[in-house]
Amino acid sequence: ARGMFVFGYDSYMEHAFPRDELDPLHCRGRGPDRGDPSNLNINDVLGNYSLTLIDALDTLAVMGNSSEFQKAVKLVIDTVSFDKDSTVQVFEATIRVLGSLLSAHIIITDSKQPFGDMSIKDYDNELLHLARDLAVRLLPAFENTKTGIPYPRVNLKKGVPADSHNETCTAGAGSLLVEFGILSRLLGDSTFEWVARRAVKALWSLRSNNTGLLGNVVNIQTGHWVGKQSGLGAGSDSFYEYLLKSYILFGEKEDLEMFNAAYRNIQNHLRRGREACNEGEGDPPLYVNVNMYTGQLMNTWIDSLQAFFPGLQVLIGDVEDAICLHAFYYAIWKRYGALPERYNWQLQAPDVPFYPLRPELVESTYLLYQATKNPFYLHVGMDILQSLEKYTKAKCGYATLHHVVEKTKEDRMESFFLSETCKYLYLLFDEENPVHRSGNKFMFTTEGHIVSVDERFRNSLWEDILPGEEDSAEKTKPSELKAANFSSNCNRVPDERRYLLPLKSNYMRQIDQMVGLI
Repeated sequence: ARGMFVFGYDSYMEHAFPRDELDPLHCRGRGPDRGDPSNLNINDVLGNYSLTLIDALDTLAVMGNSSEFQKAVKLVIDTVSFDKDSTVQVFEATIRVLGSLLSAHIIITDSKQPFGDMSIKDYDNELLHLARDLAVRLLPAFENTKTGIPYPRVNLKKGVPADSHNETCTAGAGSLLVEFGILSRLLGDSTFEWVARRAVKALWSLRSNNTGLLGNVVNIQTGHWVGKQSGLGAGSDSFYEYLLKSYILFGEKEDLEMFNAAYRNIQNHLRRGREACNEGEGDPPLYVNVNMYTGQLMNTWIDSLQAFFPGLQVLIGDVEDAICLHAFYYAIWKRYGALPERYNWQLQAPDVPFYPLRPELVESTYLLYQATKNPFYLHVGMDILQSLEKYTKAKCGYATLHHVVEKTKEDRMESFFLSETCKYLYLLFDEENPVHRSGNKFMFTTEGHIVSVDERFRNSLWEDILPGEEDSAEKTKPSELKAANFSSNCNRVPDERRYLLPLKSNYMRQIDQMVGLI
C-alpha cells in the first residue's frame, strides 16, 4: 500500500507538479480546462493550485515520512497562491484543499507529534494563513442568496460568476461545516462556521414534512427542490456524514439531533430488505433512491459513493447493518475488480461503467476492521489492492478505469487516490500506526484528511452560533459523548465471532447471487 502511494506521488512530483493533477498514461500534468469553461468535471476541481500535492500532505505524515512531509509543506508555502482566475466548486475546494491545509497545520503544531517529527523549522502558521485566504475567497458564494444556501461555484479572484446557476446539490452546500468550523475555531473568528452552519440549517428546514427526507438539488434563492431524489449517494452522501462528524468534533448537540433524525428517516424510507442483517428471511438490506416527498422508489441504481455509508454506520455503532451493506459493495467489486460509478441492482449490470479510483469501499473496509478486528476485512483490502495494481496501474501512476467490464483506462489520476484510497489501504494493514496506537483520538474528513479530536475544537469563543439560539448552543463535554451517542446501540461484535465470516455464509451467497457472481 505504501509502494502504491509512493509510485503515484513520485510520478506526480516528477511529471505533473506544479500542475493540479497527473495524467498517468501520458506522464504529464493537467490544470483547469481554460478552453472550455463548461468542462465542470475538470474545472470544478482543478484550480491551478497544485491540488494533488496539497491533497497528499497528511498521507505523507500518516505514513511517517517526515522528510518528504516537510519538503512538501515548504513547497506549498513557497509556491501555492489562491490569487487565481479559476472558477472552482466551493465544496471541492473546501474538502480537498482547505481540509488538507488545516490537517497539515494541526499535524505540524501538535505538541505530541504522534507521527514522528513533523514540525517545520520557523513555522509561522503559514498553512493556516493560506487556509484562511482560500476560505475568504470562497465566502462570496454565501452572499446574495435568499436562503443562506451558497452558490455552488466561485471565481477565486472575482467572486461568484455573473452567469451563475441558482441550483446546488445538498452535499455540496451542506458539507462545509467540518472544515469551516475548524478554521473558525483555530482563528477565533466565527464567520466561517456561521455561514456553513446557516447553510446546513437552511437545508434541514427544507426537508419534507411527510418523510423528513431531503432532495438532492435545491434552488438557493427560492428553496424549491429541483432534484427530488433522496438517497445516500452523489449529491447527498456527505451531508449526513458531516452532521455526525461535526458533532464528534465540536460537540454541538443540535448536530447530533439532526443526525439522529436523519438516520431514522433513512432507515424508515430508504432501507429495503430484511430487518436484521445476519438473521431472518428475505433480501439483504439495501438503501435505495426514493422520492423525498412520498418515499416511492425512483430508480433501481445505487452509486459507488454510497459505499461510504457502512463506515458512517460504524461511527454510530450500527455495526451489524454496516457489515451487510459493505458485503453488497464488496460483491460488486469482486465481480468487476472495481466499483462502477452506478450499478443497476435490478439489471445486475453497471449503468455508468467508469471507476475513478474512488476510496469509499476501502474507507468502509478500514473502519469495519477497526470495529470488528475480523481478518476478513484484511482479505477484502488485499483484494482491492491487487485489483488496483492489476487493472489501474499505468506507465506513471494509477489511472481511472473508463469501463469496469472492458478494463479500458482513462488518462486521469484524481487527487483523492493519494489522499484517501492509499491512506485507508495503508492504515488498514498498519496495525502499529500512531493513528491506532498513540492514544490520540482522530477523525477523518470526507476527503480522508486526519484531524485530532481535540478539546480546543469544543470551545468556541462565541456564545450562540446563530442569533437567538442560545439554548441549543450548549456543549456536550467529551466525557458525555459516549453516553449521548448510542451506547445502547453500539453492539460490539462478540469475540467468538471474530474469526468467522462477518456474515453467515448463506447470506454471503445470497448477496453474490444478487450481483450475478454466482
